[in-house]
Amino acid sequence: MSSWSWKAGLAGMAMLATMAYAVAQTPAGHDALHGQKSSGDQEPPPKLPQGDMQMPMQRGMMQKKMMQGHQGAHGEAGQHEKTMTQSGSASPPTATGQDAFGAIQEIVQILEADPATEWSKVNIAALREHLIDMNEVALRAVATERALGNGIAIAVTGEGRTLEAIKRMVPAHTSELVRLGWNAATDELSNGVLLTVTTSDPKQVRKLKALGFMGVMVQGGNHQPHHLMMARGELHVH
Repeated sequence: MSSWSWKAGLAGMAMLATMAYAVAQTPAGHDALHGQKSSGDQEPPPKLPQGDMQMPMQRGMMQKKMMQGHQGAHGEAGQHEKTMTQSGSASPPTATGQDAFGAIQEIVQILEADPATEWSKVNIAALREHLIDMNEVALRAVATERALGNGIAIAVTGEGRTLEAIKRMVPAHTSELVRLGWNAATDELSNGVLLTVTTSDPKQVRKLKALGFMGVMVQGGNHQPHHLMMARGELHVH
């Protein structure tokens, strides 16, 4: 082998050794030589933009506020119901819904509260019939009034159940009118009763004309006591 060839080969080997040493000094080169991947070559986790990082936090805060508001609404509703119950504002109704029903209920309560009530004589059915009479006379009877110099004359007429009620109630009420100081009398008509009420007092004449039929019929305080007497079985229906 010639002197030049040996020298050239030695120079090439020295160059390769120098390059290998330089590569080995780098992290990548060191890992490559040992068959490992450099930790510096691992891809870092992706970074979210600042706006994207804030969105999950904002959504969490909004959900928390919504839950607190939902719980608060339920709490306020429950507190409102509790307050209504404690204050008694939701008290039960007292109206009976029907006049005759209410009148009978009142009488029954009086009888129940009275230890002397003789239940074997009580007649609530008779009171009910009388209340039906009152309803017929007050709402269904036809009252034709005629003015007199000293009072009024009223033809009270009707048919069927109304006529029966007129004949029972109007004549029976004259005794109460007399007790109040008026002159009162009835005459029978084919379809009702003629009620005549007079007085010698000019002021009372004007009053009678103003009262008319129903105003005269409600005079006195006999109705309520009579209702109780009927219910006790102490008075016949009139």
